[in-house]
Amino acid sequence: MTAVEARAPSTLTHVLRSPSLRLVVRRLLTAIPIVLGVSILTFLVLSLIPGNAAQLLLGPEATQEQIDALNHQMGLDQPAVERYLNWLAGAVHGDFGNSLVSGQSVSGELTSRLGVSAELVGLAFVVSLGLAIPVALLAAYRPNKLLDRVSMLVSITGLSVANYVFALLLVLVFAVQLAVFPAIGFVPISDGLGENLRSLFLPAVAIAFPLFCFYTRFLRGDLVDQLQGEDYITTARAKGIGPWQVLLRHAFRNSSFGLLTVVGLNLGTLIGATVIIEQIFALPGIGQLLLQAINTRDYPVVQACVVVFAIVAVLANLITDLLYAVLDPRIRYGNG
Repeated sequence: MTAVEARAPSTLTHVLRSPSLRLVVRRLLTAIPIVLGVSILTFLVLSLIPGNAAQLLLGPEATQEQIDALNHQMGLDQPAVERYLNWLAGAVHGDFGNSLVSGQSVSGELTSRLGVSAELVGLAFVVSLGLAIPVALLAAYRPNKLLDRVSMLVSITGLSVANYVFALLLVLVFAVQLAVFPAIGFVPISDGLGENLRSLFLPAVAIAFPLFCFYTRFLRGDLVDQLQGEDYITTARAKGIGPWQVLLRHAFRNSSFGLLTVVGLNLGTLIGATVIIEQIFALPGIGQLLLQAINTRDYPVVQACVVVFAIVAVLANLITDLLYAVLDPRIRYGNG
């Protein structure tokens, strides 16, 4: 046996014993009943909603015989438990069935729209965090001064305005009056990165601004608490470390844990905002698909969208937990 062969089993054993790997496995096992519960609850709610997809498709003049025939064709006359189990059997293999309205594969529609929503959410996160972190650092560096007071005023104002109202104001100013950005529509990256970013700028800002206000206020408050009440800050200053180094290397590093937690927990709110913003700006994302499916009683599409959102939320929390260990290697989840 060579030295490389001798080291291989020990390397594999080390990987399997990794606390991070055990964390991933535990979270994934926990995610299964969570996603399953979300799918069951969604199915029950959809079953209780008044209205009928067949009647909506056929129109108000359709006879009861026509409605019953279409219900039978779409499988809506089957018992609720049977319909759910059939859907679940397909969903496990990545098949969410077909849309009741378009007849297209739900999985195909989700795949074509997922990129738009992912790009919108990613751009909103980059803008909000890219602005909130430096503003909060500058405000905490000199608390209660002009910049700090202005940042707090902007934050409170931004948190007081609903994101859809802010979105309409953005359209009025930048799309209608100044004509700088388009009011509706989406341009894919394949047609040019510049035009793609222009089409997403207003909706991304509409989502990012409330997040920026919240992150700025939260991070600024935590930084000020760190700078004014922690012994390690006093020790660092006693060693002659400069104020900016104390702020960046010590206070911000500890405050980043709280910010990371807030960002992870904000994802649920962000998904809700995406549904509204995509509808306002006519973006072909999952949020718009979900809202259209709710209006047309397209149950397979609604079910699939909600499950996808639940999976994204679970994965976001998993990534947040893993980033804790990256930011501070002393954190271990082996006994958690």
